[in-house]
Amino acid sequence: MLRRAAAESYRYDDAVEVSKLLVEPVLNVGEQWSERVLSDLPSLDEPWRRLVALATTATSAKPNARWEAAGRALIAEIGEEAVRATAQPWLALVGRPRTTVLERTQYGPDLNETFDPYNANAVRGLVWLLSFLPPHPSTARLLGAMVETSLRKVAGIGPRNPKVANACVAALARVEGEAVLAELARLATRVTFKGTLKILDAALEEKAVALGLSREEIEELAVPAYGLSEVGRAVVELGEATAVLAVVGPKAVLSWRSAAGKPVKSVPAAVKRDHAEELKELKASVKDLDKMLTAQAERLDRQFLAQREWAFETWRERYLDHPMVGTIARRLLWTVDGVACGYADGALRDLAGDPVPLGGVVELWHPIGKGTAEVVAWRDWLERHEITQPFKQAHREVYLLTDAERTTRVYSNRFAAHVLRQHQFHSLAAVRGWRNRLRLMVDDSYPPATRDLPGWGLRAEYWVEGDGEDYGSDTTESGSYLRLRTDQVRFYPIGAPQSDAHACGGGYTTPQDVEPVPLADVPALVLSEVLRDVDLFVGVASVGNDPTWQDGGPEGRFREYWTSYGFGELGETAQTRRVLLTTLLPRLAIGGQCAVEDRFLHVKGTRHTYKIHLGSGNIMIEPDNRYLCIVPKSEKADTYLPFEGDRTLAVILSKAMLLAKDTEITDPTILSQL
Repeated sequence: MLRRAAAESYRYDDAVEVSKLLVEPVLNVGEQWSERVLSDLPSLDEPWRRLVALATTATSAKPNARWEAAGRALIAEIGEEAVRATAQPWLALVGRPRTTVLERTQYGPDLNETFDPYNANAVRGLVWLLSFLPPHPSTARLLGAMVETSLRKVAGIGPRNPKVANACVAALARVEGEAVLAELARLATRVTFKGTLKILDAALEEKAVALGLSREEIEELAVPAYGLSEVGRAVVELGEATAVLAVVGPKAVLSWRSAAGKPVKSVPAAVKRDHAEELKELKASVKDLDKMLTAQAERLDRQFLAQREWAFETWRERYLDHPMVGTIARRLLWTVDGVACGYADGALRDLAGDPVPLGGVVELWHPIGKGTAEVVAWRDWLERHEITQPFKQAHREVYLLTDAERTTRVYSNRFAAHVLRQHQFHSLAAVRGWRNRLRLMVDDSYPPATRDLPGWGLRAEYWVEGDGEDYGSDTTESGSYLRLRTDQVRFYPIGAPQSDAHACGGGYTTPQDVEPVPLADVPALVLSEVLRDVDLFVGVASVGNDPTWQDGGPEGRFREYWTSYGFGELGETAQTRRVLLTTLLPRLAIGGQCAVEDRFLHVKGTRHTYKIHLGSGNIMIEPDNRYLCIVPKSEKADTYLPFEGDRTLAVILSKAMLLAKDTEITDPTILSQL
């Protein structure tokens, strides 16, 4: 208790002085990792006690020369590999549930979800010590995982321990090697906490300068093969057994064959016995591959606004023929010297199926500015070859300037007057490259959510404000709004001063000398991609998507909005679903029971006929439009889809398949409504 009190931000001076006298135990009990250390120390040589004690003194942002010299001396005394082999299993336990549960205060956050502040210094010290060791893939993997563990959000506090996350990033930046570059590049696509993201960006920029490359090139070159010997596949011999590592869509799959070449369901016993280390590394590679596949798909999805171009041979090496990235690149459409093409039957081919001349400049294909016939033809081409794209490209929504936006001239109201779950919106915005601050019910002002577009000299803004007046029912325990109301989308020159609005609403105040950019002057690609982001925010975070909100939420305040959104007119994303479902239905086993009409997918079951809204996925029973609440347990639809990532489409299909066989439903909650 004294140590925790001394390490808190509001410290008691007496506790600080007394805690300096407390040398045993060297760490606080109560956390899995610290108790593992305390149980291991008696069997280790004496220098280990000094090394852990040194780690507890890591109270600054980075090690000074004196601390580093002391750490390196202890590593030399113990042995580099011994330090790695012992310390990494300790750190792998950081963030696991506490062994001693702390009492909660009535209104405060749950401290059991955070790191012990005294032990956190020791974690940071051990992380520094790992950065003094020779590079090793397992170190990079561990530090990357610790960054994400340390940044996991805790209600009422925010990230669990940004200092530990920052130390892990700084440690990665000190180490050389392909695995480290890969981990930094992966984290740059996943981390949203500003302080840590700033350190990540600086680390990548520093490595780019050192290698004489651009930041974009570093991110491309940082992707390892993860043992894949060809695009999406590796065969590993372990004794008489064979492991096959294959990338199937967005996932890495590990399968096994016996000595006779026959498939087996589980890891052969001989492999577990004789090749334990190789097996461990192989399983770790599968996990790393899964994480990197997601990160690379998200990175490429953001490349449209970057307008990247590649020389053909460079692109082929980094994308088309890269063992890991190739599994994504070969499911996308590209232009080679202006000729649109996709990868099929072992070659890049145009719409007619003819091979494309190899050479020139390569770019990602985007549907904007393309004729309807060309877009539809590429969609048919993908379906013919049963290619599932890693994200929407051929089916990507295009948002063109509307007459209403020409009238408002400098702002779009297309996504105004929605009610969004704030924390979900905040997370989505960060993933898509937007900056946003969580709004608290306090006397303060906030800027809008913004996305900088340096390549275009523009800044996009989405104006939002907190919703509600009741502290507690409209906020979290820490006072952040549960919901936001949305307003305009605007564009400004990238360096222009920002508008702001009071946390509780009342409209935005714009500096008088700042003029927004007319929407007609915003490049069509920029307007479309920004509005697509905003449509995503609304489509995912709207309370209208929640099937349990039929009553309108707190005090029924949102009943009218929930109904209008849950069963109202379709947006661009839902229109894309409508077109796609029209083409998919004839291929489905339930196709004869389904029809797309207006805003709904109609499903004829035995008990009733149902209609599923193509925007929200909400269901009504015909003919009296009685609401049917089904909360999906799974997003997976057991049918071919031409792209990944549309959760609502997957939910709609899974609900349709359930309702088409409504006599086989056994869930009592659903049966009570039928």
